[in-house]
Amino acid sequence: MNFKDLFLEHCKKNKFNINQNQIKVVEQLESYHNKNFKNSFLKKIFKKNSDELGFYLFGGVGVGKTMILDFFFDFIDTKKQRLHFNEFMINFHDFIHDKKGSNDENIINLFVNDLKSKISLIYFDEFQVTNIVDAMILGKLFEQIFKKNIKIIITSNTKISDLYKDGLQRDQFKPFINIMQSKSIEHELRIEEDYRKSNDNQKQRYFFPLNEENNFEINKFFRVITKNKKNFSKNLNIKGRIFKIKNFYEGISRFNFDELCDNNLGAEDYLEIVKNLKFMIIEKIPQFNDINSNQQQRFITLIDIIYDKNLPIAVTASQNVHEFTSSRSLKEPFKRTISRLYELTSMKYNI
Repeated sequence: MNFKDLFLEHCKKNKFNINQNQIKVVEQLESYHNKNFKNSFLKKIFKKNSDELGFYLFGGVGVGKTMILDFFFDFIDTKKQRLHFNEFMINFHDFIHDKKGSNDENIINLFVNDLKSKISLIYFDEFQVTNIVDAMILGKLFEQIFKKNIKIIITSNTKISDLYKDGLQRDQFKPFINIMQSKSIEHELRIEEDYRKSNDNQKQRYFFPLNEENNFEINKFFRVITKNKKNFSKNLNIKGRIFKIKNFYEGISRFNFDELCDNNLGAEDYLEIVKNLKFMIIEKIPQFNDINSNQQQRFITLIDIIYDKNLPIAVTASQNVHEFTSSRSLKEPFKRTISRLYELTSMKYNI
């Protein structure tokens, strides 16, 4: 059975809503699959790589990008890896650190050769670039990745030409834009409704406003999910930095927003924290504005990682989820965070 038929059967079985825009994406993915993953006699003889090694799917929040590419990723029979982009770049920088003394060109070749020995396909969900160090290296890195015939599939809220828009020294990021545009199928998925906010997916563990009644409710909820579990503090050693999880109940923990987002923490720290948890409570999430945009950026990164690792959460906040304000610079990426809060606070959990 081909990919399109399998996808339609999957949607029918799970009672997913689908529309013609999603079907067009599925048809393009089938073409991409046939060019890159379907073995053919002629392809083996000529050993010709496809010019379209990347598939870049962008669109607004909650339109089904991740659902479609998740299914495609599972469908592909090859050596593959699904990674959060921050996690991928952390691996790259760790590799550089371990190979001190090599020049930039050589270190990239070594890293990509190592990558090629392990995988043929990488999947980045909700791709975005915010770090200037990453922005400056990505062109050379992805050029070598494609030269080694490693395929990349990506979802993003932003079209390729708008990535790292208004970022520092953006001229040095343009080689990445050029290589992605020349080596990728780029497609926009447009759907008006955000499926994460549908009636079948209403918030269950989002408590607002911050008052005595909801404080009582979150305390009661926490007592229920930690019943008969041992309480102890857990120290995480993150490259020499110690992060202390004070209320750790066998994989369940409770944090104040400031504890996670008002301190100098980043993707590497959040990945390690999330890796140790089965359920997470985040309390007292504030409104955001231009004054606390740094905290908002950390919160966006944190929620991205939580979502990527399928970690269920409960939260308390001063306002309903659709009433959040934002700093001007983070208004667009924060839409994704809002949408994910709907899903993360209503997803099923087993603890």
